[in-house]
Amino acid sequence: MHTMQMAYVSIVGAAGYTGQETLDRVLRHPELELYAVGSDSLAGNDATALDPRLNRNGGKRVPRLITNDAALACEADVTFLCLSHEEAASIELPSRGVVVDLSGAHRLSDAAQYDAWYGFTHPRPADLDSWSYGLPELARPEGRAIANPGCYATAVLLALAPLARDVDPGSVVVDAMSGMTGAGRTPKASTHAGFVLENVSPYKVGAHQHVAEISQLLGFAVSFTPHLLPVRRGLLATCNVRSTGADLRSLLEEHYASSPVVTVLPEGVVPELARVQHTDAAEIGVFGDRHTDRTIVICALDNLGKGAAGQAVQNVNVLFGFAETTGLRLSGVLV
Repeated sequence: MHTMQMAYVSIVGAAGYTGQETLDRVLRHPELELYAVGSDSLAGNDATALDPRLNRNGGKRVPRLITNDAALACEADVTFLCLSHEEAASIELPSRGVVVDLSGAHRLSDAAQYDAWYGFTHPRPADLDSWSYGLPELARPEGRAIANPGCYATAVLLALAPLARDVDPGSVVVDAMSGMTGAGRTPKASTHAGFVLENVSPYKVGAHQHVAEISQLLGFAVSFTPHLLPVRRGLLATCNVRSTGADLRSLLEEHYASSPVVTVLPEGVVPELARVQHTDAAEIGVFGDRHTDRTIVICALDNLGKGAAGQAVQNVNVLFGFAETTGLRLSGVLV
């Protein structure tokens, strides 16, 4: 654990969705001080080029934007990498400080799986052993190189990891749905409004990269199908499983009894996107299927919150000994 009163932060790749969401949480965090903000597309500009709302009303000021290389070279106490998978994979760790990678570049322990799941050969395979997978409720972050989990993986693992020894692995089928921001900010034909609005479409069927990290932590493969929703943000994973005898609701309630982030809802209450959007919380619902011997476990979270930036800040809180929920969006009633 790293102990200090205040940690200086550098954000690399601040112009993307995860970069902006991370920036927002850092600005609200009483123990984190923003030191550098990197964006190759906006380098040299005032922070208002990223968002006109920045540097208003006497809050924490955002410094002038610099290149991503310059932000990385600052070697801050905490560096958030908000880059593409391939860009992040090529980064050499700074000589000091904690690095949290929000891409998928360091989530898998087997370098060969990057060719299969991400479509590129990992340029630093020998470095993968030094990265810790950080999903605080299931895998506490360790060391100074943290691989932040994927959004779908977070939802599925929160729902299934506490049950992994008590379900039939061959029975696990997951249908998941995510908002458009899960695909990143770079324009694509598949995220164009004309394609997404008034439409729901499955994608990467049988080939989504998050399956690899789900299987890596669970210890067995799952059947997983993602779908794109015509909403900006939010993610819901419906997991169908067969218990080998245990009461699965009781196992989940016991595992998350003291969690300030993950809530197992009362019987009959379903998780909803609207309640988790713009937050760093996760909701889990557990239901018995009246017509089969299966159990349905549903997890809802915000793909940019608990599925990305909120989890990254939560990992930093754990590593630095801050209260785990500091800087997170967890309370309140949103309409």
